[in-house]
Amino acid sequence: MKFLSFELNNTRCFGGLNADGVVNLSNRFADIPDLRAALRSDRLEELGRILHAAPADLALEDIRFSPTIPNPEKIICIGVNYTNRNTEYLDGTEPPKYPSVFMRSRESLVGHQRAILNPPESDQLDYEGEIVLVIGKAGRRIPQDKAHEHIAGLTIMNEGSVRDYLRHAKFNVTQGKNFEASGAVGPCLVTPDEVDPLGTLQVITRVNGEERQNDVTDNLMFNFRYLISYLSSFYRLQAGDLIATGTPNGAGARFDPPKYLRQGDVVEVEVPGVGVLSNSIVDESE
Repeated sequence: MKFLSFELNNTRCFGGLNADGVVNLSNRFADIPDLRAALRSDRLEELGRILHAAPADLALEDIRFSPTIPNPEKIICIGVNYTNRNTEYLDGTEPPKYPSVFMRSRESLVGHQRAILNPPESDQLDYEGEIVLVIGKAGRRIPQDKAHEHIAGLTIMNEGSVRDYLRHAKFNVTQGKNFEASGAVGPCLVTPDEVDPLGTLQVITRVNGEERQNDVTDNLMFNFRYLISYLSSFYRLQAGDLIATGTPNGAGARFDPPKYLRQGDVVEVEVPGVGVLSNSIVDESE
């Protein structure tokens, strides 16, 4: 099943995709305000039955995509999680014992086909294609062998970064990860009946059609089961939380000279089976 959040005539809605188009589930379930609420009330299976049986209400061209979960309680991001990227950053030193973890704000992310803003404070806006776990069931201290029970499905993130702001402080990257509308998430939540979230997944990033990143989750240092278990040792994971699981090497900062994003660039992040997240870059006015 594929679920999405969107705006229609300036009204926030959620729905799903079937072979005919978009089914507006907000019109059919007045007691469910959004996709996060659907997850928290364990209603996805019920919604899926309607999704398969109902005629489409809208074409994709009729809607304005919102972030997959527009109001997550937590947006948790994992840094330097692919083996090749660890080597790229640390010059062959020993792999870390634990994952690097930081947070993003809701306001830092836009939906599919929405503009990512290039801020006037910097000329180092960069892309990072990532696979995102969407939590479907709350939990604390989750054993690795139970991690799958807490995954609602997958979505995609361009975990945009303002590189020089990442280095403003010694021990954190928060500044460079939280510029307003500097990244994106979408287009849909794809449930495990369509794509196994614990199988081998591929992430590919293209800028203006040029492939920049391409790797598979077999090369993660910390796999998805471990991440859920580790993060839940200190967080109480909640339904609707997002976990961005790391980006492969090939970000713009790693080229010589660097290939940072500019007005008019189009960034596509593809995860086969999950979809393609596409966003254009627009200079933000001061």
